[in-house]
Amino acid sequence: MTRQHFQIGVMFSTTGSYSVVARSMLNGASLAFRELAEAGGDVTFEPVVVNPSGDLQRYRALSLDLLKAGIRQVVGCYTSSSRKEVIPCFEKYDGLLWYPSHYEGFESSDNVVYTGASPNQHVLPLVDYLASRVGTRAFCVGSNYIWAWENNRIFREALTARGGSVVAERYLPVGDTEFDQVVAAILDQRPDFVFNNLIGTSNYAFFRAFRAACRARGIDQAMAIPVASCTLSEPELAEIGTEAVDGHLSSSVYFSSLDSPASTAFISAYAKAFPEGPVSSADAEASYIAVKLLAASLTQAGTDEARAVRAAVANQRLLAPQGEVRIDPQTYHAWLTPRIARSATNGQFEVLLEARSPVAPDPYLVQSSPRFAVTMRAPVLRVVKS
Repeated sequence: MTRQHFQIGVMFSTTGSYSVVARSMLNGASLAFRELAEAGGDVTFEPVVVNPSGDLQRYRALSLDLLKAGIRQVVGCYTSSSRKEVIPCFEKYDGLLWYPSHYEGFESSDNVVYTGASPNQHVLPLVDYLASRVGTRAFCVGSNYIWAWENNRIFREALTARGGSVVAERYLPVGDTEFDQVVAAILDQRPDFVFNNLIGTSNYAFFRAFRAACRARGIDQAMAIPVASCTLSEPELAEIGTEAVDGHLSSSVYFSSLDSPASTAFISAYAKAFPEGPVSSADAEASYIAVKLLAASLTQAGTDEARAVRAAVANQRLLAPQGEVRIDPQTYHAWLTPRIARSATNGQFEVLLEARSPVAPDPYLVQSSPRFAVTMRAPVLRVVKS
C-alpha cells in the first residue's frame, strides 16, 4: 500500500489575552499527533502550527496562508469571533475547519466540524441546575463579543421559561480587568448567582475582584452568590489564584478529575508530555478529539478533499477521555456528555451531576428551545455528588 502523508493546520492563539486556554488546546492537539505518530501505519500526519495571537485579522491571514499552501484541514480557533472570521476563507477554498471549543450554537457551515459543546450540552443543563438548586435571579456578565451576547440570550430565555429573571447584564471589552463598577452593581442587586461569560485575563480578574469585595463585606461569596460559567476550566483555576479559586460552578463535557480508564490515561499522557503546563481542560480534550477524528477520517477517505473527509467523519466512533464521542451526520456537531462541577481549593473540579450517556447536539435548539417550558428537552443529568 502506498504511504500517504497529510499536512494539517493547527491554529491557536498561544499568546494574547486568552493564551492560557489556547496553549492547553494546542497541547491536546499535539498529544493526539504524538500518539498517531507512535502508532505508526501507512498514513502519516504533520501538524503545521500557526499563532494568530488573538488578532482577528491574523486569524484570517493565517487561514488563507494555510489554505493557499494546499492545506485543506485545520484544527483551531477558541473564540466565536475568530471562528466566524475564518469560515468564509474555508468556504471559498473548500477546506474544513475543525472547531474544538464550546460555543453558542445557531450556526451551520458545510466547512466546519464542531467537536466542542453545543448550547443544549452546556447552557441548558446549567440553567436546570441553577434554577432547581441555587435560585432564579441571575446577574449576567461577559466579554463584549458574540459568545457572551448569544450565550446570555439563550440563558435568559431558558431561565425565564423556568420562572426566573435576569436582573442585569454587563459587558466589558476582551482583556479588560477593571471590575469595581460591575462588582458594586452585583452586590447592590444581590442576585442568587452570577452567570459569567468573561474570557481570558478578564475572567481571572473578575473572580479575584468579586471574591475580595464579598470578603470585605463579610459575605461568603461561593455560598451566597456563586459564579456559574460554561467556560471555566482547570488551567484558568491556576490563573485565578488560591484566594478565589474554590466554589465556582462550571458546565462542561469534560473535567480532568473524571475517574475512568480513558480519562486517567489521557491525563497521565498529557502531564508527561507537557510538564510545564498549562494543565488539561475540556478544550484540550476537544482538540485531542478533533485530531483523532480527523486522522481516522483522512485514513478512511484516502484524501484530504473536504467533501470526502466530511462524509468519512460521520462513520467514526471514538472512546474519548469524556466517554464515547461521535459526529452527528445531520449537523456535524459532536454527541457529548454534559456535566456540572464545582471548583475546589486543589485547582480541580468536583463533578456534581452528569448525563448517563452522550447527548445529541442541538445547535439551533430545535428540540430543546428555551423559549417555552413545554418544549424543553435539556439533558437529564444524574447526581454524582450532592
